[in-house]
Amino acid sequence: MNTVAILGAGVTGLVAAYRLQRLGVPTTVYEAADRPGGVVQTFQRDGYLAEAGPNTLLETSPRIRQLLIDLNLDDEILPSDPDATKRYLVRDGHPSPLPDTLPGWLKTDLFSLTAKLRVLGDLVQPRCAPDYEEDLAQFVVRRLGREFLDRAINPFVAGVYAGDPQQLSVREAFPRLHAVEQKYGSLLLGQMLGARERRRRGEVPRASAPKLSFRNGLGTLGTTLQQALGDEVELNTAVTGVRRTSEGWEVTSTCQQRTTTHRHRGLLLAAPAHRLAQLHWESPDHSSLAWLDKIQYAPVTALVLGFRREDVSHPLDGFGVLVPAVEKLPILGAIFNSSLFPNRAPDGHITLTCYLGGTRDPQLALAPYAEQLESTLGALRSLLGVHGTPTFIHHTVHTRGIPQYNLGFGQFRDRMRTLEESNPGLVFAGHFRNGISLSDCVIAGDDAGWKLAGIERPDFNTPKE
Repeated sequence: MNTVAILGAGVTGLVAAYRLQRLGVPTTVYEAADRPGGVVQTFQRDGYLAEAGPNTLLETSPRIRQLLIDLNLDDEILPSDPDATKRYLVRDGHPSPLPDTLPGWLKTDLFSLTAKLRVLGDLVQPRCAPDYEEDLAQFVVRRLGREFLDRAINPFVAGVYAGDPQQLSVREAFPRLHAVEQKYGSLLLGQMLGARERRRRGEVPRASAPKLSFRNGLGTLGTTLQQALGDEVELNTAVTGVRRTSEGWEVTSTCQQRTTTHRHRGLLLAAPAHRLAQLHWESPDHSSLAWLDKIQYAPVTALVLGFRREDVSHPLDGFGVLVPAVEKLPILGAIFNSSLFPNRAPDGHITLTCYLGGTRDPQLALAPYAEQLESTLGALRSLLGVHGTPTFIHHTVHTRGIPQYNLGFGQFRDRMRTLEESNPGLVFAGHFRNGISLSDCVIAGDDAGWKLAGIERPDFNTPKE
């Protein structure tokens, strides 16, 4: 009865369990699948390494590094190649590096002179009303202009959310943009004036945060957490029902056709939202979790391809390439895996991870494999000069891949907060609430662990003058 039940052995649930373990609170982690880590999966074959989910862990907070140190993963950490920093954008069918300096910005052909001058209008644009929920497209056009939306923000959103700027809420999906406008009245001023405040909080902007992986891929994180937790992780165990009692929570689960019920003092809901929506939920207020199924997810296919280096003419000297919707190409973008980290391909070979579908083309995300492969190879021939056949292929379809923080998403967060307030010992955490990146999930799990332990989290950030 003193244990905390955690539904879902993805990164959020595992990190929460690990934090609770270190605070002396036992847990039971229920996971329906036969392995930990959720969408974070690594596959190795014939000298190739493929990530089916995220490809990097952004070190946006010192808490992330501390977790890896606590897990004795210091020697396994791989920083990304410092020379692989270029991000390519496609314009008129040709990938060009996104400039990261003012002179580069002035010289680039990615944006017209009109678009470059229009960005300066951000300095004089008035703030939006703080309580008005604006979609990202409206926000960017208002502050930076239409061309910047189509040529920069649209592909960026496709690469992060696989989403649609006309549907994503600025306040919910990009809260820092909303906060910067409200505080400084200008994104450009906020970029300059907010740097010192970020340093004081120990935060690193996502764009400049160190990118990490491990020698054997990001799957190392899930397996290491599982090993640290030992018998507290119950795989192949599907939770079918949850009941609120006067003393805590009763969790009913099924494993190998055997159904059991256990009592717990706390409950963390960290499985995907659509899975939680299927639970038989009993509580005194007769609430249910069926509403969680209304959270929209974008379907995404990840296609990892290996090639002989000589069969790709592009230098692959960067992080990857993003494709604006106006370019009418079938892929959302591609990551240059073997440029980012070593040992992702055999000598003389390279790997690329291509993403298809999202809200831009959900039908393609769920199309037959042969159609996806043909479309992807056609795009790579055009963009990167690929003229050989793949020497490696790994194909993963995420039918419900990335939750979309669209207009109105705040109602879901409000309902979660209300349920937590009316049910002591209940916490919601995960990519359907706290942010979709792997680093967001790590921080969310750690926060949930402290909260469920009933202990105030110490401030790990050292102020810097």
